[in-house]
Amino acid sequence: MGSAYYVSLGTAEGEITEKKSRFIATVREVHSEEEANNFINELRKKYWDARHNCYAYVIGRNNEIARFSDDKEPQGTAGRPILDVLTGRNVRNTCIVVTRYFGGILLGTGGLVRAYSSAASAGMDNADICEVYPGSVMDISCDYSLVTKMQRFIADRSLPLIDTVYAENVLFKVAVRDEEIDAVTAAVTELSNGSSVPVKAGEMVFAVRDGKAKEYEF
Repeated sequence: MGSAYYVSLGTAEGEITEKKSRFIATVREVHSEEEANNFINELRKKYWDARHNCYAYVIGRNNEIARFSDDKEPQGTAGRPILDVLTGRNVRNTCIVVTRYFGGILLGTGGLVRAYSSAASAGMDNADICEVYPGSVMDISCDYSLVTKMQRFIADRSLPLIDTVYAENVLFKVAVRDEEIDAVTAAVTELSNGSSVPVKAGEMVFAVRDGKAKEYEF
């Protein structure tokens, strides 16, 4: 169903100074063009006295929407470099606005490209980036005597945990990439001597952070 990609969560900021010009990058999670445009207008009001508020955003699982603006900087020196940071890091549903306070020294086209790219990268370095991938929820039910082994197996395979339910048996709900389902099923069956066989409980797009998985909606 496709390889992993990334999204940013919340809002983050990064800043650089280049030849006395101040470049402030603000990064925000967006899910529509309306959200992106509202964010851009919000930053224009916040930094009303800045010379430029350049931006780029990418929205959708397959980059269906990608927009950028140089905001009166020379063509190709601001918006495109910001967009290249997003696409280069394989990030979706994210908007970056780079605000420039002019320091009185011209940077030239090459200097502008480097500055806007560096500022966008600084913002992304501070963002809460989360891996996202399409996969399946697998239910692994086992006897209490196998709990420790199963927990170790889940950790060793780096299977993001969705939930653990303790009842008559223990149920581990894990996120599994579709290409790994057969291997995980075989390994769990062997580990439990056939007493536990994983069951596919549904397909989902997962956001994974710190070994935990939750549904991500585009």
